[in-house]
Amino acid sequence: MKRQKILDVLTNAPIGEEVLICGWVRTFRNNQFAAVTDGSTIKTLQLVVDRENTDDGLLKRITTGSAIRATGIITESQGKGQKVEMHVSEIKVVGDSDPEKYPLQPKRHSLEFLRDIAHLRFRTNTFGAIFRIRHACAFAIHEFFNNRGFVYIHSPIITGSDAEGAGEMFQVTTLDLADPAKTENGDVNFKEDFFGKATNLTVSGQLEAELGALALSDVYTFGPTFRAENSNTSRHLAEFWMIEPEIAFADIHDDMDLAEDMLKYIIKYVMDNCQDDLEFLEQRLINEEKNKPQNERSPMALREKLQFCLDESYERLTYTEAIDILMRSKPNKKKKFQFVIEEWGADLQSEHERYLVEKHFKKPVILTGYPKDIKAFYMRMNDDNKTVAAMDILFPGIGEIVGGSQREERLDVLLSRMKDFDIPEHEMEWFLDTRRFGTCPHAGFGLGFERMIMFVTGMTNIRDVIPFPRFPGSAEF
Repeated sequence: MKRQKILDVLTNAPIGEEVLICGWVRTFRNNQFAAVTDGSTIKTLQLVVDRENTDDGLLKRITTGSAIRATGIITESQGKGQKVEMHVSEIKVVGDSDPEKYPLQPKRHSLEFLRDIAHLRFRTNTFGAIFRIRHACAFAIHEFFNNRGFVYIHSPIITGSDAEGAGEMFQVTTLDLADPAKTENGDVNFKEDFFGKATNLTVSGQLEAELGALALSDVYTFGPTFRAENSNTSRHLAEFWMIEPEIAFADIHDDMDLAEDMLKYIIKYVMDNCQDDLEFLEQRLINEEKNKPQNERSPMALREKLQFCLDESYERLTYTEAIDILMRSKPNKKKKFQFVIEEWGADLQSEHERYLVEKHFKKPVILTGYPKDIKAFYMRMNDDNKTVAAMDILFPGIGEIVGGSQREERLDVLLSRMKDFDIPEHEMEWFLDTRRFGTCPHAGFGLGFERMIMFVTGMTNIRDVIPFPRFPGSAEF
């Protein structure tokens, strides 16, 4: 008999049919009622075991965490909270679990505790819901771009360039760290290294995506990126995933349209396909916020917040307009902001972004026209020579979720910007060739995948939305 997923059994409710299921025991009550999950849904299937005709030794092995294989007839359930249950005709324990040592007992565990056993936290309701939603978001992203004719580009993980100009990169080397090859003047001789030059883990696939876009028109990358920033905040990871589309023959307005459409597509897909998981996570947040002061509670429930970002058109304004609003705001005048805005040119912080979204406009916001000095070298210079054609999308509860720009396609301007950032021209010849041969206006953006998952699930720590978080001092599993 072919195994059926518990989701399919609960959805199709094949009453009167014999089915085979496999899964893990959540609870086993009275040596008769087993709640079993297989990860296909947050719901469990109740198995009714005939304890009178089941060996006592087998019954003792059916414990929380044990893996079982069971065959039985699906019937209407007599209990509350479930439509069907399985009356077991045969059950086998295929993987024992020691109930005295198994750390995931049927009770509420703190997120801090679960981070310490991240290899087992998949088995909890919370993380099962998070990672099913993470999968749904990834699928929606690929579906969105595929439906629009984009080409999926695999950008390199190992790179010789620093796309963001941040310098916080992980070095890749096969040199003997205790005694590396040296040049005559005593420097490390990277010519003796594996690639014949200094290389790092990438912080972005954008520059390589630009190469693809300037031949294939519309492309996107979706891959791991790395940042060696020594930060232990709830918003930073050393290893994270980025979605980075690039579109040719496009300007900043096309870029904003694409990003808004993509975000709404992801949200709608999750709301259409993950209702059980969203409902669970929403109730979890409600219970969690009961212990918080009123002013610290979220103004909207999880699904209400998602619907809000789906229904509203995103407010578009310039950085200059935003600075004016912020400087005149009560929190700024009363110095309630941690970072008080005093003049044009300030780099906006999360508190400023959330004020614009949650207090002033009360809708998602897209900011454009940032000062050139606080943005990357590849962003197109505006006619005022002070600002660049950049855009950030700001969401409630999280602040910036997307950052992008129209790219600087003019070779002379790009060279000037690289000089301002002390980026050696000879290291970027491959990139500059795209401006020498058939350049055109083009644009793109980056979506931090984990930021998106935080928003969709309502989780507040980025370490809880990636299966195996990497951060300073931790590279477990």
